[in-house]
Amino acid sequence: MKIEVVLSPALYDGRQLRAHHISVAVDILRATSAVCAAFSSGVSEIVPLDSLDDLPRYRDLGYTLAAERGGEKMPGAVCGNSPTEYLGMSLAGQRLAYSTTNGTVSILRASTSDLLLVGAFANISSLSAALIARADEDLVILCSGWQGDPSIEDTVFAGALIHKLQASGVDVSFVNDAAMMASDLWLEAASDPYRYCSKATHVERLMRLGCERDIRWAFLADTCPLVPCYRDGRLVLIN
Repeated sequence: MKIEVVLSPALYDGRQLRAHHISVAVDILRATSAVCAAFSSGVSEIVPLDSLDDLPRYRDLGYTLAAERGGEKMPGAVCGNSPTEYLGMSLAGQRLAYSTTNGTVSILRASTSDLLLVGAFANISSLSAALIARADEDLVILCSGWQGDPSIEDTVFAGALIHKLQASGVDVSFVNDAAMMASDLWLEAASDPYRYCSKATHVERLMRLGCERDIRWAFLADTCPLVPCYRDGRLVLIN
């Protein structure tokens, strides 16, 4: 399996792997963590959106609105991108229309991949198992970062996922330096990812907004053993 790590959606168009491949979209703080939490709470599908302007149309179609900008829930939205908020809600059978600052940008940017999966520490083992089953295919891990810049937490996760695949016996080769950097960063962070990433700028930003519970939860492994995938314009659970 050739693996390329793209540190930001702003770098995605310059990726080297362009032929058939799987992509994993990652936004640990907090969009993809929240996606896993929402499905764990019973959501049936999530439509990722670039623009907040699209939300009213989906509201009229019966979707629950979920929207965040700059770490804060947008007015009129039922949910933002807080995973612990989703876990405390009863969402069985509901459909979400979902727009966030960074995470939905990554999901939509990689939506033309042969298969697009959503990754977080919350589903890392289930995600790894899905990738191991397709170990003859190449992989792009797209980190969301923050407004075009790389982020520590997403890069650390990319490294954790790489090590999971290697530990399973998958023959991995790195396409770019970012994949090697992610792998090395995970070795530094593995003993306590939350503590290691506490210096990250987005952690500091979310701490100022009172989101410590979300942050701590986002670094817990395997709290949501499921794998969302992008299909026909929406996220659903992989078969």
